[in-house]
Amino acid sequence: MRPIKQSKKLQDVRYDVRGPILVEAEKLEAQGHRILKLNIGNTAPFGFEAPDAVLRDMIHNLPQSQGYSDSRGIYSARTAVAHYYQSHGLTDTTVEDVFIGNGVSELISMVLQAFVDDGNEILIPAPDYPLWTGAVSLAGGTPVHYRCDEANDWNPDLADIEAKITDNTHALVVINPNNPTGAVYSEETVRGLVDIARRRDLVLMVDEIYEKILFEDAVHHHAATFAGDDVLCLTFSGLSKAYRSCGYRAGWLMISGPKHLAADFLEGLTLLANMRMCANVPGQHAIQTALGGYQSINELIGPGGRFYEQSMTAWRLLNEIPGVSCVKPRGALYCFPRLDPDVYPIEDDQEFVIELLRAEKILVTHGTGFNWFEPDHFRLVTLPDVDVLTEAIGRIANYLNAVRAGALVTTTQDHR
Repeated sequence: MRPIKQSKKLQDVRYDVRGPILVEAEKLEAQGHRILKLNIGNTAPFGFEAPDAVLRDMIHNLPQSQGYSDSRGIYSARTAVAHYYQSHGLTDTTVEDVFIGNGVSELISMVLQAFVDDGNEILIPAPDYPLWTGAVSLAGGTPVHYRCDEANDWNPDLADIEAKITDNTHALVVINPNNPTGAVYSEETVRGLVDIARRRDLVLMVDEIYEKILFEDAVHHHAATFAGDDVLCLTFSGLSKAYRSCGYRAGWLMISGPKHLAADFLEGLTLLANMRMCANVPGQHAIQTALGGYQSINELIGPGGRFYEQSMTAWRLLNEIPGVSCVKPRGALYCFPRLDPDVYPIEDDQEFVIELLRAEKILVTHGTGFNWFEPDHFRLVTLPDVDVLTEAIGRIANYLNAVRAGALVTTTQDHR
């Protein structure tokens, strides 16, 4: 029998957040080791639960959730999303502008399948949430990474974006607040991104899943409010993070701008929505209650709240490690520290995090897994409570101390 091989479409697709490092962690767990998994922003394992009102509303609607819904989503959920954006200044938003999906991840993939032709270039931030890069490649497109500037609080480098636009560039992806850096883009930056899309005739695809997780004086600016009626803006968000309901798979896409020019694309998107029948119906029933009810996220993001205290603790402790620097996260659930190459001359950052995992049983994700250009960063999830996080970063510090002292020699095995 001939060997059964994966599709050639997957040749350039990677998702290292759950890649070889997780495989190594599972091997260690099978040997009896306890692994602290700081590689993925999954809220439930760290004691975060969805608001009671959201859970009760889902349970209440279960008897009515046994059949397919409208492929674009149940009317109440789509209306709630439309009203949410209306309240943020997008007064022309209607229920017809909203698609509900099984989380933002599914909607990203659907949009790119409907939009991208073979070889189309899509601008994506570096570092990025790697689903964007993988989904562009899977759709047949070419991801082109623009640099975010660590020295400027990880805001995108607008000049670098301009320099990378070609006649074959079709869209500009924005992730704000940013995963993995924790950046929340300034109003000047968001306006600048919209201006580039306007002048260069690009579709704007804006991932705003962390829009409610903001620290201190950070302000989130919806790109769609600046895009107006002359830039097609596709805004992605959902319940997973702010409402601690990753498993409910309740996300949405809101479309604004010159929709009359996008009728053919929207027809294709509707076709793909029809083909998958519908999003998870019980999860859809959570959306209206979540958006319209008490916003418990505010208890978590201010001083004394877990999200805030954990993020600030991680940021402080990482910066106390010699040769490590970390930009203060202004939102989201991550830190993205830099390892000074003069102190830690790392050539393979995936191998570095695997060696860290083996030594300290701490699972983080290497920076190149987020399509960063150099092997000098890693991402740390800040979801454990302060005591656990303090111990975890202490173990990372111990490992790095040994590296600096020359007590460890990292291997160069290829785990890809």
